[in-house]
Amino acid sequence: MSLPPGFLDELRTRTSITQVVGRKVMWDARKSNQGKGDMWAPCPFHHEKTASFHVDDRKGYYYCFGCHAKGDAIGFVKETENVEFMEAVEILAREAGMPMPQRDPKAQQKADRNTLLVEVMEQAVQFYKLQLKTGAGADARDYIEGRKLKPETVERFEIGFAPEGWQNLWEHLRGKGVEEELILEAGLAKASQKGGKPYDTFRNRIMFPIRDVRGRCIAFGGRAMDPSDNAKYLNSPETPLFDKSRTLYNHAPAREAAGKGEPLIVAEGYMDVIALSEAGLAATVAPLGTAVTEHQVQMLWRVADEPVIALDGDTAGLRAAMRVIDIALPLLQAGKSLRFAMMPEGKDPDDLVRQQGAGAMRQMVEAAMPMVQLLWQRETEGRVYDSPERKAALDKALREKIKLIADPSIRAHYGEAIKELRYELFRPQRRNSGGTGSFTKGKWKPTPAVLSETKNSLLMGASEQMQDNMRVGAILAVLLRHPQLCEEFDYALERLDCPDGDLADLRAFLLRCQAKTREEAADAAFETLGPYALENLSTQPHLKVVPALRPEADEDLARMTLAEEFAKLEAQRGWRAEIAEAEEDLAHVADETMTWRLSQAAEARNKAAHGAQEDKTEYHTSKNGARISKAEREVFAKLMEQIGHSDSHD
Repeated sequence: MSLPPGFLDELRTRTSITQVVGRKVMWDARKSNQGKGDMWAPCPFHHEKTASFHVDDRKGYYYCFGCHAKGDAIGFVKETENVEFMEAVEILAREAGMPMPQRDPKAQQKADRNTLLVEVMEQAVQFYKLQLKTGAGADARDYIEGRKLKPETVERFEIGFAPEGWQNLWEHLRGKGVEEELILEAGLAKASQKGGKPYDTFRNRIMFPIRDVRGRCIAFGGRAMDPSDNAKYLNSPETPLFDKSRTLYNHAPAREAAGKGEPLIVAEGYMDVIALSEAGLAATVAPLGTAVTEHQVQMLWRVADEPVIALDGDTAGLRAAMRVIDIALPLLQAGKSLRFAMMPEGKDPDDLVRQQGAGAMRQMVEAAMPMVQLLWQRETEGRVYDSPERKAALDKALREKIKLIADPSIRAHYGEAIKELRYELFRPQRRNSGGTGSFTKGKWKPTPAVLSETKNSLLMGASEQMQDNMRVGAILAVLLRHPQLCEEFDYALERLDCPDGDLADLRAFLLRCQAKTREEAADAAFETLGPYALENLSTQPHLKVVPALRPEADEDLARMTLAEEFAKLEAQRGWRAEIAEAEEDLAHVADETMTWRLSQAAEARNKAAHGAQEDKTEYHTSKNGARISKAEREVFAKLMEQIGHSDSHD
């Protein structure tokens, strides 16, 4: 309905926002100045302990310096009471003694009709409660006692019983003078398709009243007593009062408990909610037979910043959690997310509390995983990523999911978290050509391991390792100067061997680096690695002659340098694999003469590598996929001739 001009201004003039807010908060006496209408309190929206929620009574506005919630008295009532704008206006107008303007006749008619429906629902609540205490409800009482529910719990949740028979509730309500149309419209009975009397919707079921945030009974949930019943749980149909996608079971009591600091838990069903509430976890709600909806997520965030989804530890529970992720991703806001507590396999929260106590459930809630972790688990669990194609498929799937996030800041943080998890999954083992090693204070201490048959060989010489380290240092220095190329070369970077601890740490940093400029990369590296790792790298003499590290070098030169250096290292890797294979073939005939010849061949190879700077245009691909330069292949051919091996090993 439309309000006449000036009505809202008059309402705000008559309303003290301090009084409205004061019903929901405890004012901080030290910071507040009641005489000036300058009031401070812990925020009712994000449950803090410090007083950062400010109310200015003269201006009629509130603002939280923590979560940035703001608004006037009408907005405060809307958020805290979970009502629409006009309902909030009605509440404040009634308190201010202002009559509401005459409604549109149809709107007034609808409101009056809903009031009648609520009255009918309340009569049904009392009928079901009474039936639980009769002889017909004996089996239902036995079931409730078997679930260890106390009498006061049954009374608090107004649990009842719908007896067997087709018209028990129908006859009761008709005897009270309730119109047939109201009973049908409230969803308490259904019209007969055979021309007979309408019949009760709920029969032979334990009944749970479902109340909205204002405490009105708007629907019922019924659990079947007959194990062969097609529907174990049955909810009221959609009615003018009830939309299950916009309703949470136990909403109002849970909101009150969450306001006192209890974690907000989302369980799967009525009995879970009741069991957790009995165990002291009163801020527990449940959706009504469906997956959590967008509107329900928004309702949860009005109560708590990070509700904990506690679902059954079975396949269905895990699937439900995964569906919640897809619903919530586009809705994420700064400070608003979900966490997930997966129950032990085969158990639900009710089982866990009854068998292990409330402490076990609290531990599960405290250890609940963030949503990004469950998203990663969903995309990777049970899969093997042993090929570039499979890794690329994972990257594509995760990118598509992250794109769903509307908030750019959260999207960026999700990207960083996923990159970190990806690095942990795919990071290469730190190794030294078959050697062993250990970590000491985060540094890698390599211990070379060489076969006794070839320990006199110079193929594992220091000059070769030093040459590799120089190339690795050049690659990392170029990437640090051009961080925008990290993603382009990430696969090669993952395969990079870094026996040196500082270089390995720098490689790990670059694999996770999100910086787009050299300044950002340098600052982030300084924060992550400290000054010494960068200083040790920057003072290496060989880096001074790398063209891509000169001030005038552009991105294209950096790209060419990286491609060339990675290719050289890949060729070296292939060369060593070929030598290792030859050594293995000849191990049974090895003697001092052959070892000497191998060392001479290696020395000739090193001279070729250092002398002619290799032929950079002619490469040969070995059978293991390595690219070998022409000079290197010639050296290898000479080696084969010296040891009398006729197989070319291609």
